[in-house]
Amino acid sequence: MRPQVIIIATLLLNASLFAVNLTVALLSGSRAVLSQAIYTITDLVGSAFLLWGLYLSRRPADYDRPFGHGRERFFWAFVSIVVTFTVAGLLALTIGFEQLSSPVKVTHIGYGLIVVGGTVLASLAGIYITLRELRHSRETLGSLLASANQGLKSIFYQDLVAIVGSVAAFVGLLVVYKTGNNAVDGFTAVVEGLILFAAGVVLSAESREYLVGRALQPADTRAILSIVERDPRVAKVRGLYSMLLGPDDALLALRINFQDGLTTDQIEQTIDRVTAAIRQVRPTVHHVVIEPES
Repeated sequence: MRPQVIIIATLLLNASLFAVNLTVALLSGSRAVLSQAIYTITDLVGSAFLLWGLYLSRRPADYDRPFGHGRERFFWAFVSIVVTFTVAGLLALTIGFEQLSSPVKVTHIGYGLIVVGGTVLASLAGIYITLRELRHSRETLGSLLASANQGLKSIFYQDLVAIVGSVAAFVGLLVVYKTGNNAVDGFTAVVEGLILFAAGVVLSAESREYLVGRALQPADTRAILSIVERDPRVAKVRGLYSMLLGPDDALLALRINFQDGLTTDQIEQTIDRVTAAIRQVRPTVHHVVIEPES
């Protein structure tokens, strides 16, 4: 997959959406549309953080980071989630409650409906780009959502949340137009804020396990164990330890009991063969450490 394509497309879409939403929000006074503008600007900042994390993660390994900088993507994905969802949610809740307590007249509702509908279409375009990139890399949406790629997952959820929030804003503006009750506009902004905040809490909690260190999936562990134990010179795997160093990078450490009577050269050959077999089946395991045990 080409994550930079998805991130850059998101940046461009959000920049356009922010300009349009903010213009209509200032023109109409709608807090629902203003919430959309807040979300798009925080989404824009969050996408910039993802792009920065992708750049940092590609730096070569050095003395301080002997296994590379892949975990930069986990950290900046977490920062992006906090900014995009949690901060945007709190701001939307604030302006929503203000409109509920002291309603401001909403005007130019037709423009508001158009821009909210356009936000839905733009979010659908973002989802299409993500799905296209998945097809390009022969992956599925299910594999993405089950992966450790928090950054791209958050972009997908951003588009979904934007669609739900835009539908809520569209309905709210229609109610204001039909009833003239401007407080409904504030209620809609509160609903949008709650959706954003809830999504931020869930995604932040999911990011925690990647920040503190997470092992490979059990299915990957079982597959690796099966590969190693099929080698005729391996008697038993005494220990298997792993840690994700990035969305596409993992460290694997093995304690292996080899068959009796092997020479040092034969053990070294076996280690090389086992390492190559593991990387062939699980290419993301870039670092393999094998400790022979008697």
